[in-house]
Amino acid sequence: MSKFSKKKDGDIPAVSTASLPDIVFMLLFFFMTVTVMKDSSLKVDNILPNANEIKKLEKKDRIIYIYAGAPTQEYQKVFGTETKIQLNDKFANATDVGDYILSERAKKPQELQNVLTTALKVDKNANMGIISDIKLELRKVNALKVNYTTYEGDAFRNLQ
Repeated sequence: MSKFSKKKDGDIPAVSTASLPDIVFMLLFFFMTVTVMKDSSLKVDNILPNANEIKKLEKKDRIIYIYAGAPTQEYQKVFGTETKIQLNDKFANATDVGDYILSERAKKPQELQNVLTTALKVDKNANMGIISDIKLELRKVNALKVNYTTYEGDAFRNLQ
């Protein structure tokens, strides 16, 4: 007589679901840490112009965005149809750009403060005067690295 007996019937054992809650919570924590929340909602029309020679900015943590364009339909009753500047979630004047850049620069780590790029996302129908005002304010706070955000395409399509 043997000490150990073999199972004769070929029943498959039930799948253990004991570790299932651990897996679910691990996935939940992963997506909570990886997901980036939207910084600001766009309050201006932002149809970007086309350009032939473009280069993609790789490091998004080194970019400060400034939007310019006509207010969207819901804001035109209050602000009119003239080109406005949007900094984060609010409309601003050109004179507010310098203070905005300095405050955003202060939020960044010390090693990134000297390598920040200011990205201008300007509607293709915006007046050049407001862009010149923005650039003048950027010079005052020594934010000289400026990027114009565009779509890739034929630059002559901007003239239409």
